[in-house]
Amino acid sequence: MLASAPAIARAAPNHIAAEVVAESAVEPGKSVTIAVLMRPEPGWHGYWANPGDAGLGMEIDWSLPPGVKAGALRYPVPDTLLIAGLMNHVFEHDYAVLVDLTVPAAARPGTVLPIKGKARWLACTDKICVPESGDLATTVTVGATGVRDPRFDAWRAAQPAPLGSPARFALGSDRLRLAIPLPQSVRLDDPHVFVATERSVDYAAVQTFSRAGDLLLIELPRAKFDPLVPTTINAVLRMNPQGDGLAITASPGHVPSGGMPLQAGAPGAPLWSLLLSALLGGLLLNVMPCVFPILSLKALSLVRSGESAAQARSEGLAYSAGVVLACVALGVLLLALRAAGEQVGWAFQLQEPLVVAALLLVAVTITANLAGLFEFAVPGFARSGSPQGAFATGLLAAFVATPCTGPFMAAAMGAALLLPVPQALALFAALGLGLALPFLALAFIPVLRRALPRPGAWMERFRKAMAVPMGLTALALVWLASRVAGNAFALAAVLTALIVLAALVLLGRRQRHGLGAGARWWLVVAIVLGFAALGLPGMVRAPAGEAQGILSSQPYSEAALAQAREQGKPVFLYFTADWCLTCKVNEAAAIEREETRAAFTKAGVVVLRGDWTRRDPAITRYLATQGAAGVPLYMWYPAEGGAPQQLPQVLSVGTLTDLVR
Repeated sequence: MLASAPAIARAAPNHIAAEVVAESAVEPGKSVTIAVLMRPEPGWHGYWANPGDAGLGMEIDWSLPPGVKAGALRYPVPDTLLIAGLMNHVFEHDYAVLVDLTVPAAARPGTVLPIKGKARWLACTDKICVPESGDLATTVTVGATGVRDPRFDAWRAAQPAPLGSPARFALGSDRLRLAIPLPQSVRLDDPHVFVATERSVDYAAVQTFSRAGDLLLIELPRAKFDPLVPTTINAVLRMNPQGDGLAITASPGHVPSGGMPLQAGAPGAPLWSLLLSALLGGLLLNVMPCVFPILSLKALSLVRSGESAAQARSEGLAYSAGVVLACVALGVLLLALRAAGEQVGWAFQLQEPLVVAALLLVAVTITANLAGLFEFAVPGFARSGSPQGAFATGLLAAFVATPCTGPFMAAAMGAALLLPVPQALALFAALGLGLALPFLALAFIPVLRRALPRPGAWMERFRKAMAVPMGLTALALVWLASRVAGNAFALAAVLTALIVLAALVLLGRRQRHGLGAGARWWLVVAIVLGFAALGLPGMVRAPAGEAQGILSSQPYSEAALAQAREQGKPVFLYFTADWCLTCKVNEAAAIEREETRAAFTKAGVVVLRGDWTRRDPAITRYLATQGAAGVPLYMWYPAEGGAPQQLPQVLSVGTLTDLVR
């Protein structure tokens, strides 16, 4: 159970209400995050750590049990408020300030720790300001972490993501210039830099942005009166009005001059270029390893499209419509979840255990149909063919075929997460069009159709042969279910699939005797699926960790990356998922190889592995900062603070060993 009891600050009347909550219980010697939730009344606002030209950030005097330590206040990305020429860094909506509490290793499990603090803040409108205060109190239980407060996912999403690589700054007589490593594919829409280092810049002055390759160059006028000469610049780069931001630490260094000016609202790449990338990315998905298990679905459509010109065009258009609609629908759901504060990315559906179980049932049903165990209007597999079947095949193909991001596709899908909704949906539609393009070409180019084998008796044998890859897909989904939700969940899903398979075999026997399914058959299937829908969610468990491979690695975390960078070591960072076959091919062909291990060991490379099989907000945030919407993503951080390099999505041993030469 959630081991924290929130309490509301009692000081009244406050125009900004304060409440403190803990994320979960905490194990001895570990840390737990608490949130100070601030709720301004309409028309009122609170302030960031550096309030700007006027205002005051929050201060908290903690009263903690012996040995418990509180970390620094971590604010979300603020907004700008310009009044009478003064620039303020404010929050005009509900916001959560996060604090990490560390519990001593000697703390006894079951102990309830009282967490108290006296908070002071400034509440303002555009006309008046009122100093306010409140007594904050909650409790944290020492013990297994147990159930956590799900609101912390959204609160962490509002925090600026760590850049992961050092920035540089240079001081001129009247300007502070920053060089921030940031891929060109990352869209910047109305960016703004909030400098936490006080008295270093003129907050209200115009900020200029330009790009020089994968460097973002920023010029900030220095403070007008008694400017500070900083040794380090800490800042937050707000990338768009939605509040996506990067936490930046800059040290003195060379900052290139020039660069291409960045227009307000301009994307990292023009829209036509992103649309072309999405189209080519969808086209290449047809040959990517992550799509191979469902090529059997498309193979039958290819063969059947040669039956007649009219039927080919009809099915080609219907199939394409299904693919495009599925991609757009996934895009709409993805954007809606992100707008609601969820940290999700491309292929998020395969991180959901119930979706994996549903896909397992679909794969088993299609396998039984292809093997001839029963005849049913399963999408795209009616013997005579139909536009409705082709449309449904397109829906299913796109849903299963989009877990990985391939060449060209990564930049487009990463930009889609930051573009306005109409442009983002255009990118999702272009991806679907690219995925459907080969079948659309067959539908309307007669010479391509004539190159296909003529329909005949061989099609029935071919149809049954296609049951093999679909059966292998079903087995792969069983393994994925165990990785996403644990072995017990996978076993329950397999038992459900076997019961459904037995029902399909019985249906096939009735069909061979000229009988239909019957009401009782449908009732039995409905009962089985109903019990599965009710029982499976309660069986979701964390899977067992994977054994260490040839290449020794650590789990990715923001702290682990920062620590390796502070030590000046080279870092190879890769993000993978068990449902991403492209990732697994790269790991087998390039990463988990003795040559790679030897080269990395000799060079002292720190290897960090981000497993995105299950939803992980920290990994999702990092992917977003690199302009990537999904996996695989491979990053190389040179030694001694060099600028990071995003590696190709198809790796070889030579690609990795050349990095350390």
